[in-house]
Amino acid sequence: MTLYRLGTPTNVRALLKSYGVQSGGIAIMADKAETLLIHIGGLKTPAANILKQDALSIGADLAVPGGVITCEKPEYDCLLIATPKQLKILAKKERAQPFGLKKVAHKLAELVPSKHFPVRIMGVINANDDSFYSGSRFQKEDAVAQIKQMIVEGADIIDIGAVSSRPNADIVSPSVELERMKPICDAITSEKLYEKAVFSVDSYTPEVVEYALKSGFTLINDITGASDESIIKLAVQYDAKLCIMHMQGTPKTMQQNPTYDDVMVEVSEFFEERIAKCETLGLERENIILDVGIGFGKTLEHNLTLIRNMEHFKVFGCEVLVGASRKSMIDKIIPTPVEERLAGTLAIHLKAIENGASIVRCHDVAEHVQAVKVWGALAP
Repeated sequence: MTLYRLGTPTNVRALLKSYGVQSGGIAIMADKAETLLIHIGGLKTPAANILKQDALSIGADLAVPGGVITCEKPEYDCLLIATPKQLKILAKKERAQPFGLKKVAHKLAELVPSKHFPVRIMGVINANDDSFYSGSRFQKEDAVAQIKQMIVEGADIIDIGAVSSRPNADIVSPSVELERMKPICDAITSEKLYEKAVFSVDSYTPEVVEYALKSGFTLINDITGASDESIIKLAVQYDAKLCIMHMQGTPKTMQQNPTYDDVMVEVSEFFEERIAKCETLGLERENIILDVGIGFGKTLEHNLTLIRNMEHFKVFGCEVLVGASRKSMIDKIIPTPVEERLAGTLAIHLKAIENGASIVRCHDVAEHVQAVKVWGALAP
């Protein structure tokens, strides 16, 4: 007989399958093999005491401060510790309870883990001369050559934009943006490169987006988070996917003292509202991708919080994109020139994948393909 403790699996279902467990058993046991940690903020004290007892009754628990039992304060922040199966049971139990627990029950039901998406690598091409990382700047023939190189290196998606979104970036007119994009789009069409990778247009300008969609692009990367209904309508018209990114402010203002009461709550509420808007206009949820917007109106601590808790955003049933490639948050952790931030980038992106991201937007495709393959081999 042999016996040893396993590391925490990134994919419980795959682990159970490796033991030869049949599909019916996997469905039952997967919910028992994963522990979820759920922050509940501002929970009324009577509700905390009720939820604590209900959690304990099914083998889960609620971590609370010492003053809860004596009701020293009217409300508290608490940590719920439960498996997916226990979460489902609690969601039902709390529907009949007072003190705001019906609302808690509804939210708990939404937090039950849903779809699993394979990891895909998105390479970045900037068809301009002012993006923050010079190694990503390519125009016309050079851009096409770099696209072909990224395809060889294993990029699943290639994201092409003609306007910089770095902090304090200059505004570019739609005509100039389209002029920069046209030759690249035309080459992708004429050489049928869209048959070798998914192409994403990094733009929120309707005429640029439509030209790209007519050229074989099937993904719109909108840093304004679907604020313009015409972009959503174009996604519906051309049966394209739409990536909704969260940004506080604009590229010109976003890093001027970004402030949140709770960045997780506010970004989550933003996605909820924008997803509803997209669905109202006919865009199906399966065609929506979410990007928390690392570095777009966030401090270092905001960025770290979003990456640590990225798993939460899977509750919407959409793919989650992470894009921290060579960004200044690395320099804030350890001072490093942008040209030397590959190692920090890989560390952030692998942690984000571990926490639920499935699309990684990066400048260094070959290195990310290698890192993700090795990470995947290590994952139970």
